[in-house]
Amino acid sequence: MRPAAILTAVAGIGVVVGLIGAGGQRLGRTVDPNQTSEPAPDGGQAEGTTTPAPQPTTNPQASMNARAIDAASQFYPAAVDGKPLERVAAPEPEKPKATEEKEGMNLPRPVAESAGVLGFGARRLQLAGIIPTPADKICTDPSGVEWPCGMLAKTNFRLFLRLRTVSCDLDSADWSGTVTTSCKIGTQDLSQWLVETGWADAADGSALVEAGTKAKQDQKGLHGEDPRKGVPVPDPLPDEPADPL
Repeated sequence: MRPAAILTAVAGIGVVVGLIGAGGQRLGRTVDPNQTSEPAPDGGQAEGTTTPAPQPTTNPQASMNARAIDAASQFYPAAVDGKPLERVAAPEPEKPKATEEKEGMNLPRPVAESAGVLGFGARRLQLAGIIPTPADKICTDPSGVEWPCGMLAKTNFRLFLRLRTVSCDLDSADWSGTVTTSCKIGTQDLSQWLVETGWADAADGSALVEAGTKAKQDQKGLHGEDPRKGVPVPDPLPDEPADPL
């Protein structure tokens, strides 16, 4: 090989090595992201510099006092007549007044004189919202057979009562003659029970008219057949004692 060619190759290798060394030093240099250059002579920010981001505070009291600022609140004054503004709590919504339920008058040992009429000695109490079924009422079933529906209505009503105390909408347990009102045993309304079982009809305009219509459609009580068909007739119930009041 010629000496000139060898010198040229060595010189080329030296140039390449020098360029690689210079590039490595440039890449290995670290730059502080928060480092800023000297301010510009006119007071502005020097070209190529960035403003460092604010660091979060470590003061817990300052964090508690901080609050979000929306676009509108920046126009609210911080003080009026030299006094700082105070946040007023929102008024609580007015609660509806609870409806006080009227306590009923407890009447012990009621006697069912018919399906819809209770007896207390010489006094009578007719249940409201229904047409009481007379004890001597005779019904005719769909097949044309007559049966004593009034007596069976009275018997079923007596079996339901079982001499339990009834609570009635009365101001006093002292009345004479016959009074009309609504009564319950526990939460069960007596008028509702008679109409839903078909042993009494709902009065015109009563809230029980719909229940009475359903009982007729289902052929319950007065509106069906004699429930004693194929069933032995039970012994009549003994008469209840006189009014203890």
